[in-house]
Amino acid sequence: MSAQIEKTERTATIAVLVDNEPGILARVVGLFSGRGYNIDSLTVAAVDAAQMRSRINIVTTGTEMVIEQIKAQLSRLVPVYQVSDLTREGPHIAREMAMIKVVATGESRVESLRLADAFRARVIDATTGSFVFELTGATDKLDAFIELMRPLGLAEVSRTGIAAIARGTRTI
Repeated sequence: MSAQIEKTERTATIAVLVDNEPGILARVVGLFSGRGYNIDSLTVAAVDAAQMRSRINIVTTGTEMVIEQIKAQLSRLVPVYQVSDLTREGPHIAREMAMIKVVATGESRVESLRLADAFRARVIDATTGSFVFELTGATDKLDAFIELMRPLGLAEVSRTGIAAIARGTRTI
């Protein structure tokens, strides 16, 4: 049974609080690439100008042992202040934004607008031959919308990656 648990992979959303300084993102990415870990999603932005701190949200997949190794190695990087596995530490909210370009005419154009309305996607650019939709939500919602747009003329997709935060009073 324990051998099965070790081989079971899970997806982890890890939040890392770091100094906002040149090179820290390269060190974090280097940690992943140097050990052969994959990054499914990566977002980073300054979150506290007064203390010059940034937050990095990383989504990765691995066995429980690999996820624990990643968190331990991230914690040892300087200048990392805190590492939180949002998927294990309690409820959290994760969202992503995508811009989806659909090149279509006729019935495909009408159908893409109908589906966009059902998914609450906003039209942020329109020409006589194309639309650019903006859609925010959980990754599986974005994936479903993109798959529905494929046969209708999906031309291009740009995604932000996941931004995540703990629910309630819990913080990092």
